[in-house]
Amino acid sequence: MSENISICPASLPMLDKAKNEGIETVFDRSKEMKTCPFGSVGTCCRNCAMGPCRVNVKGETEEEQEYGGKVGVCGATVGTIAARNFARMIAAGTAAHSDHGREVVQTFILAAKGETPGYEIKDEVKLKAVAKELGIDPQNKDKNKLAVEVGEKLLTDFGRQEGELTFIKRAPKKRQELWKKLGIIPRGIDREVVEIMHRTSIGVDQDYRSILHQGNRCSLADGYGGSMIATALQDIMFGTPIPLRSKVNLGVLKEDQVNIIVHGHEPLLSEMIVLASKDPDLLDFAGKNGAAGINISGICCTANEILMRHGIPVAGNFLQQELAIITGAVEAMIVDVQCVMQGLPRIAKCFHTEIITTSEKAKMPGTIHFEFHAHNALKIAKDIVKRAINNFSKRGKVNIPDESIDLIAGFSHETINYMLGGSFRASYRPLNDNIINGRIRGVVGVVGCNNPKTTHDFSHVTLVKELIKNDVLVVQTGCAAIACAKAGLLTPEAAKKYAGPGLAEVCETVGIPPVLHLGSCVDNSRILEACSAMVAEGGLGDDYSDLPVAGAAPEWMSEKAIAIGQYFVASGALVVFGVTFPATGSKGFSKYLFDEHEKITGGKWAFETDSIKMAHLMIDHINKKRVALGIDKKPQRVLYDMELRRELKF
Repeated sequence: MSENISICPASLPMLDKAKNEGIETVFDRSKEMKTCPFGSVGTCCRNCAMGPCRVNVKGETEEEQEYGGKVGVCGATVGTIAARNFARMIAAGTAAHSDHGREVVQTFILAAKGETPGYEIKDEVKLKAVAKELGIDPQNKDKNKLAVEVGEKLLTDFGRQEGELTFIKRAPKKRQELWKKLGIIPRGIDREVVEIMHRTSIGVDQDYRSILHQGNRCSLADGYGGSMIATALQDIMFGTPIPLRSKVNLGVLKEDQVNIIVHGHEPLLSEMIVLASKDPDLLDFAGKNGAAGINISGICCTANEILMRHGIPVAGNFLQQELAIITGAVEAMIVDVQCVMQGLPRIAKCFHTEIITTSEKAKMPGTIHFEFHAHNALKIAKDIVKRAINNFSKRGKVNIPDESIDLIAGFSHETINYMLGGSFRASYRPLNDNIINGRIRGVVGVVGCNNPKTTHDFSHVTLVKELIKNDVLVVQTGCAAIACAKAGLLTPEAAKKYAGPGLAEVCETVGIPPVLHLGSCVDNSRILEACSAMVAEGGLGDDYSDLPVAGAAPEWMSEKAIAIGQYFVASGALVVFGVTFPATGSKGFSKYLFDEHEKITGGKWAFETDSIKMAHLMIDHINKKRVALGIDKKPQRVLYDMELRRELKF
């Protein structure tokens, strides 16, 4: 029955192997776990010790829920409870991305000061561009001194108490004016997270509209703060991605080599692991231990980070982290933060694999801890790689699925700009023109996680195939991108096989896939940059909300996904989630999210579990935007006779 669990051809035999050997996986635990009917729809409150309050409002009307229905011990309505829970998810997601961003900034400054061997400033062009954005003159400055100025300026965005985040200016002017009018421009990243936690504690903010107002502001601190800062500085420090070819799925593991998997989200240590794996002494040591080499691969967003900068193959996405160990071929799985399952050490005990934690913020029982510090990161990386090599001889029977497939990754904002216009005419004009002329209907971002409540990868792949079939260009990040890569959708050849005639023609002309890999979860900020560039190029309105675009997370599970979704909604986009939605227990709050919010920011949420219906919900939205822009019909071809030609004025 594993076919009902996943559509991934490499995962299926590993699931069968786990079942036959009595190894419990996330899929087994999900099947056994009874979902709380209150918590899943947002109507359980545990924000004080008078509860937890599980408010059953089944059968109540919207008016009864808001004014006369069942309430919590303190009197909180179901709308208030659902909004508080939703806002706390936004805060948690923003905190996750922003803490990642803070680590990057701090390491960036140390690298610029020469205090971190192995790190350096690689993209001086982007460094100077970012410096200009910050009001720093880059002329005649040493790149390292300039980088220190840039890093220290961006570090103030985390603790600022008043004013505006630096990168807010990247949004279209009309959108900035709207945010200013609404009072939702973030002041400082940390301040907005703290304010949500205060507002949603017992006896503070008790109006779901007001609570989501702060939710908007906090989510923008993610999109235009932590995430955008992390992406910019990672590009400068590690290199801005360019398109490259690699492989994806469990078949990238090598039977004759030391297999090291990096898993998590922060690329600070994984960059050093990649560097250490090329060290001649360590390669020689691997040979002396009977290995033909050292093979690095990735899981989750760390995989996306080292994929798009080094071409390192991807072993799989979120729900494959346990399955990778079940191959018996992994010497070490090195984890940092976010999306790392505590079930890993239990499965690793069945094999020789060692789980190695590296963050002081993320420790697990049953693992080995090598604490990461930027000032000696390369030494730590070499120690970890050496330990993995020593583990190679302890292998038992290996069962690696013969499943891997090509993908193209590395489509940063700068790369797209260059590919469409070249070095001297870099521009989004060709994209806008092909949207205007109808070859491309619009653009959809399909992002997010996997969730064992639904068939692994199915919703991602089904949704994306339906979109590109209807001439919608798809951009992806995170585990969603890995899912579609495994399905063969991230190669130029996929355009001819799966895309509609208009999109296929554009892809063939430019030489790109119909699905563009933009990076990791924090790199959703690249989508914001791309949308800003589309607006600035002209012809598609003067705000995000005018664009024929939408976003979706069909298999989401993390609070980070809620934060991402909210900053796109606050930016004026339609965002559709699948699997479940954590606010449907309140009719009033759901109506506010799914309908009324559009009147405030131009963006709204939607919820749909059927992938085909989800695709057409977004296609209908895109079509409406095309009508509003007046580009829904192709201009009629007119055959001019001599009389009509005389009337032409030049």
